[in-house]
Amino acid sequence: MNVRKYLSGALVVFLFFLLGTPNIASVKAASKAPGISAEAAALIDVASGRILYSKNGSKKMRIASLTKTMTAIVAIENGRLEDIVSVPKEAVGVEGSSIYLKNGEKLTLEELLYGLMLRSGNDAAVTVAHHIGGSVPGFVYLMNEKAAMIGMSHTNFTNPHGLDDSNMHYSTAEDMAKLSAYALKNPVFRQIVSTKVKNISWEGEEYDRRLQNKNKLLHLYQGADGVKTGYTKLAKRCLASSATRDGRQLATITLNAPDDWNDSMALMDWGFQQFSNVTVVEKGEIVETALSDRGQGIRLSALNEWIYPLRKEETAQIKKKVVLTEKQVSQALAGSHAGFLQIFIGDRQIGQVPLAVLGDSPTMAKSGHHPTFWERVWKIIAGGMWSA
Repeated sequence: MNVRKYLSGALVVFLFFLLGTPNIASVKAASKAPGISAEAAALIDVASGRILYSKNGSKKMRIASLTKTMTAIVAIENGRLEDIVSVPKEAVGVEGSSIYLKNGEKLTLEELLYGLMLRSGNDAAVTVAHHIGGSVPGFVYLMNEKAAMIGMSHTNFTNPHGLDDSNMHYSTAEDMAKLSAYALKNPVFRQIVSTKVKNISWEGEEYDRRLQNKNKLLHLYQGADGVKTGYTKLAKRCLASSATRDGRQLATITLNAPDDWNDSMALMDWGFQQFSNVTVVEKGEIVETALSDRGQGIRLSALNEWIYPLRKEETAQIKKKVVLTEKQVSQALAGSHAGFLQIFIGDRQIGQVPLAVLGDSPTMAKSGHHPTFWERVWKIIAGGMWSA
């Protein structure tokens, strides 16, 4: 009888453990990034610029029509949407994807941008390049200038469309993720790439051009709102995608990805599940630091809030450090920028927030120099934002 009770108890414990184990395993498995087909890929949080995932992210690769993201944002920033653009002969009959522009046909810049991003028109890309840059080489100069400004340090453009004209047209998954994040902050760009269907004029024809977006994720994935498809024989399948859920926008890049649609959806699912926005510093948050040999302290206030995407295990690793830009702080600096609150995950700095002296802080020393308005502005600008 005792033996039977012992065996029954052991069986219950075993079954309980067996039933409970899959849940533990599934939690562990869910925390791992999904396996994907892409040769290179990156996932970025658009607002913060943090790279959440990278696979061969710094490998220089062909990017096909993902190039047109840069073409579009350069045109938006340097042109006017209402500009009337005449199609140059160089744009007619460009190989690959086309919106069938005719020599001398007139469209607005806005219409050309829809043709560029929804139907990937290579003829639209050349037309835009001539209008904005005066020529393809002139426009390419602007593209590379913008790439340097964004911080795309492993990128070089030689054309506005991404056709395989040389080995000198390349980028990386991480660089293109930075570009997507930058472009998606522009409301005009964001509106264009999230549009599923658009009618634009067709001079000389009885009906308009009807442009249907090639980006299938706009129909397949909840919250999808961009960005661009791409393919050439050498680059293979490339995809830039984005989605917004609960106020958070993520963007992915997959290069040479046989299963690009599923790759992108899996990466964004993982990003939305594993990371959440955390208010690391609140606007007005007060920090104190000791400055003098007398042990006197100074109270400083954060000039803005700082939100960052973090995994659960990272929140406990957050550290903060006050760094002052003034050797001497006096009551006269009350309300003025006087330093930064640097933010770390472990030993890695991920950002910083400008700090101002609170009006009720004790006087630490008589300052012999009071910074000018522009000196204070420069210090704030120089602080900038860091990305992980």
